[in-house]
Amino acid sequence: MNVGEIVKRAKIVLSFKRDSELAEFLGISRATLSNWVSRNSIDYPLILNKLKDVDYNWLLVGKGKPYYEPTYCDNNLISGEVHMIHNPKTNEVKRNRSIALYDITAAANLKTLLANKQEYIVGHIQIPSIPLCDGALYISGDSMYPILKSGDIVGFKEINSVSSVIYGEMYLVSFIIDGDEYLAVKYVNRSDIEDCLKLVSYNPHHDPMDVPFTSINAMAIVKFSIRKNMMM
Repeated sequence: MNVGEIVKRAKIVLSFKRDSELAEFLGISRATLSNWVSRNSIDYPLILNKLKDVDYNWLLVGKGKPYYEPTYCDNNLISGEVHMIHNPKTNEVKRNRSIALYDITAAANLKTLLANKQEYIVGHIQIPSIPLCDGALYISGDSMYPILKSGDIVGFKEINSVSSVIYGEMYLVSFIIDGDEYLAVKYVNRSDIEDCLKLVSYNPHHDPMDVPFTSINAMAIVKFSIRKNMMM
């Protein structure tokens, strides 16, 4: 993420013209703000807490709009706010779709789940105006915090090959390294290493990693997320 661009967007949404105004609003010195930009490192908890009404996707990566009108899912399985992660360039027909919710823990990995979907369904969720998806599942870990938290639900659409990847979007990526299987929720970028994908976390405490194409056994683009409020 580009801290200079984050600072620019923060000033835009606050109607500030000078860096000194933003620094005063954040309760830091002008020099500290300059250091953030020059080092491309920022106090994420501070700026997100100060701008908690702003859409984090827009503030941090420039996607979407500064503010959004929330959509909610509320049924016998899950209750929470729905966030659209991927906005397709072509229009998709939208309606109140029923999305299958899967148990990824029972499936062990994404490849197995996608090959035997009916075996791992734990229920269905219905969400207003949702993009076309192949299903949804619970996630774990904090690599995409604060966009996603452990226990949130993400809706996904399977892709059939690495050549179909839209760089800069969020994906579920199932891969094997040294005989161990991993399932990651990451932004996917181009890698400087030939025949690899770069998996990038939203949480700055997690370093990017380059994964060879040959190690990846399944991928799905993340279409939406639900911040879980309660389980029935």
